[in-house]
Amino acid sequence: MSVSPDRETDRAVPDGTSDDALDHAAELAREQAYVSTLFAKLDTEREDAQRRLGETLLQNGRNAQARTERDVATTVYTDRLAQLGSVEQGLCFGRLDFRPGHDEETTYVGRLGLFDEDDDYRPLLIDWRAPVARPFYLATAASPEGVRRRRHLRSLSRRVTGFDDEILDLTAADQGQDLGLAGEAALLAALERRRTGEMNDIVATIQAEQDRIIRAPLGGVMVVQGGPGTGKTAVALHRAAYLLYTHRQQLTTRGVLVVGPNSTFLRYIGQVLPSLGETGVLLATIGQLWPGLDADGTEAPEATEIKGRAVMTDVLAAAVRDRQRVPEPVLEIEHEREILKLDRKTCAEARTRARRSRRPHNLARRLFVSDVLDALTRQAARKLGEDLLDAQDVQDIRAELAASPAVAAALTRLWPKLTPERLLDDLFADPAFLARAAGKLLPESELTWLESGRDAKWTPADVPLLDELAELLGVDDSEEQAQHRRRERVERAYAEGVLDILEQDEEIQDEEMLRVSDVLDAELFAERQQARSELTAAQRAAQDRTWTFGHVIVDEAQELSAMDWRLLMRRTPNRSMTLVGDVAQTGAAGGAHSWAEVLEPYVEQRWRLEQLTVNYRTPAEIMAVAAGVLAELGSGLVPPSSVRETGVPPWHRHSTDPDVDLPGLVRAELSAVDGGTVAVLVPAARHERLRALLAEDERLSVLTVDRAKGLEFDAVVLVAPDEIVAGSARGLNDLYVALTRATQRLGVVQTGEPVPGLSGLG
Repeated sequence: MSVSPDRETDRAVPDGTSDDALDHAAELAREQAYVSTLFAKLDTEREDAQRRLGETLLQNGRNAQARTERDVATTVYTDRLAQLGSVEQGLCFGRLDFRPGHDEETTYVGRLGLFDEDDDYRPLLIDWRAPVARPFYLATAASPEGVRRRRHLRSLSRRVTGFDDEILDLTAADQGQDLGLAGEAALLAALERRRTGEMNDIVATIQAEQDRIIRAPLGGVMVVQGGPGTGKTAVALHRAAYLLYTHRQQLTTRGVLVVGPNSTFLRYIGQVLPSLGETGVLLATIGQLWPGLDADGTEAPEATEIKGRAVMTDVLAAAVRDRQRVPEPVLEIEHEREILKLDRKTCAEARTRARRSRRPHNLARRLFVSDVLDALTRQAARKLGEDLLDAQDVQDIRAELAASPAVAAALTRLWPKLTPERLLDDLFADPAFLARAAGKLLPESELTWLESGRDAKWTPADVPLLDELAELLGVDDSEEQAQHRRRERVERAYAEGVLDILEQDEEIQDEEMLRVSDVLDAELFAERQQARSELTAAQRAAQDRTWTFGHVIVDEAQELSAMDWRLLMRRTPNRSMTLVGDVAQTGAAGGAHSWAEVLEPYVEQRWRLEQLTVNYRTPAEIMAVAAGVLAELGSGLVPPSSVRETGVPPWHRHSTDPDVDLPGLVRAELSAVDGGTVAVLVPAARHERLRALLAEDERLSVLTVDRAKGLEFDAVVLVAPDEIVAGSARGLNDLYVALTRATQRLGVVQTGEPVPGLSGLG
């Protein structure tokens, strides 16, 4: 597609302006003219979608099918409006000029596709995810893929502010080619940009090794191992957008789940997918994967680690069995002035039969209750004289026993209906119950870490336990279903009665005339379906614990415990997953030592590993310090190569009283980054005091290392590294994470003994 601006832009050019400057100004004007046409097209599509949505909402539909079609169309136009409204910033960010003989002379690349409907749907703007856009990310001088020039456009809102050109010619300078960088000028400009507290997309500066991962096939488990600053999170989010674009029908139905390490992280990445035109992805932490619950309680790291162990599946199974009881030795039940007795042998046989069914607890309860009622019915019949009773009499006795409050209380005592929340709360609130369930599975010395008060606040580590219990218990909704069917029959009978009355007075002159029953039936159907049709797959998934996703993406996957993995594998039985992380940054005591360790129990060796090797975030000066800590870890991992240097070496101070020294040091860093963000990373024991000490500033964050994971800041002040190392079983991993959060400046305030690996500070 060749580009010819509608008109040349007239400008007053100052005397003495060079020919190169004149050419650049003219090119900039041409790009502005073209981008303006794209925004005009965007506005037209937005207005058209708004009009069509309005027309659709006014349609009544003559039957159920028409109403369903209306709901589908409403969802389509609503989603399109959301997409068109979210991509305005940086709508068009690139241009490819191809060599003679190529199908297209010039192609523009942007956040979504736009087409000229009046010119046989000629592409005006190519979606970055389309195959034809790949040369924008992959073409090099050695392998140009037909590209003569790649242009990166810079813009602010709807105004083109500049551009950078790459001439893909083997005779051109090879700056940056050792790392395989594409669009180095645009990339470095993005890396130097001040951080705002929200993550930016990298759609305009995706590099070849990132693009390969983003566009990898949908199926199977792919692990993306990458050191700090390699863009793991950005790659994961852009992969979500790419998969939704490429497999729209499949994934729109089942949805995509993106799991992050904490709510701070989710807020940080929250605008990335909308900026890429995708609004239907469910973002959640492990603690948010129980419907209606945001488990943000805190507990000791020891408790979190124990709850995350795989052995907890056996502890929970034992806790469920503990609630399946038999009398010691006899349970007496008063029924109509008679005493009926349930002995241990009868109940044990009923319990054994129910357990052998392999049904979840609440569903197996039906078998137990049935057998116990049979036994009680035989007793009651004998007392009345069973020779005098016929089969109907016996059935009546059984029905009376089933409705007896005393019998119901006895059955609840022996085999109660249970909910995951109630059982887990009972387990952790009752030391004796916990000791029975744990048995020899957990050392007695560890049980005190699990004990909590009644109705304690749920923590993220509790959610996988609740999910496990939901599988063990099941849901006996037979009574609710029966009530629903009865209510449905009553509503149907009422509606039919109303229709009969109305139609008795109708005189149908024309067989094509719309009957009252047609309209009313459609309305009744719509009422039942409306609540569902208005929800996206992501919204429905958030309300349904049993929902299974088309694809699951996990960031900081190395932090997940064995119980976390069990929960996620239930959410993705097709094992279509993208897992991003770095085992060198594992901070959780129950986290991964290796990817094989956590994955092979579920997929054996059917997973593939991709690696990111280039560090875009951390300057070489800071990475040199972090590399010393990585070497101390003994992981065998090689630190990623930094793409840039800042010329600012990390500084360090020794302070005997950081409460006095820190405010001044932080003020200096806030001044040095000139509007950028600063993080003060501290040991957990100092967090509350230092957060209260430091003056409030929207650009300043005081965080523990676990809360900073996955985030980045212009400058970082690291306090008491020796306490961070001593504060957890994987303290060196935590220190490595802390050292690699900065994009510009790093300062270390030492309060105790030197830490091995930090010799790079001088």
